[in-house]
Amino acid sequence: MVNSNKLKGLIVSNGLKQKDVAEKLGMTPKTFSLKLKKGVFGSDEIEIMIKVLDISDPVPIFFADDVT
Repeated sequence: MVNSNKLKGLIVSNGLKQKDVAEKLGMTPKTFSLKLKKGVFGSDEIEIMIKVLDISDPVPIFFADDVT
């Protein structure tokens, strides 16, 4: 389960908007938003976000146990 809050924070700290990341993933901003709410992304999408957002430790973000 994706930690959506951490992911949103990384998007902002990289000077991007959710729509920018959605474009990099080849999806609409609405689809990205829905996936973010559900906390579910495919491995290819995760790989792209790791590169785009320069994430050095993806485990606490993309494989979070508790996402309260």
